[in-house]
Amino acid sequence: MEFGVFDHLDRGDLPLKDFYEARLKLIEAYDRAGFYAYHVAEHHSTPLGMAPSPSVFLAAVAQRTQRLRFGPLVYALPAHHPLRLIEEICMLDHLSGGRLEIGFGRGSSSIEVGFYGQNPADAQRIYAEALDLILRGLSERTLNFQGEFFTFDDVPMELEPLQKPHPPVWYGVHSVESAERAARRGLHVVSLDSARETRSFADRYRKVWRESRGDTRGMPKIGISRFIVVAGSDEEALSIARRAYPKWHRSFYHLFRLYGGAPAHPRPPDFDGIMKAGQGIAGTPETVGAFLQSQLTESEATYLVGQFAFGDLSLSESLRSVELFTRHAMPALMAKDEG
Repeated sequence: MEFGVFDHLDRGDLPLKDFYEARLKLIEAYDRAGFYAYHVAEHHSTPLGMAPSPSVFLAAVAQRTQRLRFGPLVYALPAHHPLRLIEEICMLDHLSGGRLEIGFGRGSSSIEVGFYGQNPADAQRIYAEALDLILRGLSERTLNFQGEFFTFDDVPMELEPLQKPHPPVWYGVHSVESAERAARRGLHVVSLDSARETRSFADRYRKVWRESRGDTRGMPKIGISRFIVVAGSDEEALSIARRAYPKWHRSFYHLFRLYGGAPAHPRPPDFDGIMKAGQGIAGTPETVGAFLQSQLTESEATYLVGQFAFGDLSLSESLRSVELFTRHAMPALMAKDEG
């Protein structure tokens, strides 16, 4: 069992300069606490995502941490030119001493994909083609590629990643079909859905992995992500979460209020709804640990990803939450996993 962090970098009440500095201080705490990796989302033209260029923010993360691995979850490929992304990935891998983990997807918001001049109906095909292209460009010295959306002839690949043939690759799963695709490619995965749904994804992933490779040795991580707030009492933690979460939710729905429609993966409007849906927990370390253990047992995930900063949570509130989680809940979860 390993532990990671997921982050939207949704805007709180601080000036942006102070917001970035506070988040980097929190990421330093993740580094000290022994988390495996920090995963940042990419969003555009919305307060949900103050890291619209994940590579820029992660370059700062590389310089502020020592052991923590990190990467985008995910680069929204319809919003990127593949050649530029190949170069940024290589730079980040070297700047971090080989700590980069790379995630790719089609983009969760059709509105944001449209802002970049792409037809949302093409997003899945752009993702599939660009992923093949990027992985090829990371592992070959000369790039040749002919596809529906991109063509390259004899482009020199002057940069190469530190990790060979490329950094570990991640994908966000929301269906058994996406889990199957990820298993065939050997990608690490993270689910934001319920434990029951995640179990169906995990079962399909393992089945396809065994069919294509014969056993489960070397299987990538199967992750599940949850909102987490830890405090000295259940009442205190719930009060904090109930205050902070609605601001995150407003950011999550911001573009849909402006342009209509709804997110592909809707979320309840309040934290009580999140807890009822099994997508978050607020409480003492014991309350949080018991909830997360039940989630891990039901989902059979092998990687737990916490979202410790969201809405108007202050730096001190998130730092305390992380400290209590890593001091008490994390060791208990690891002990049960080893048992």
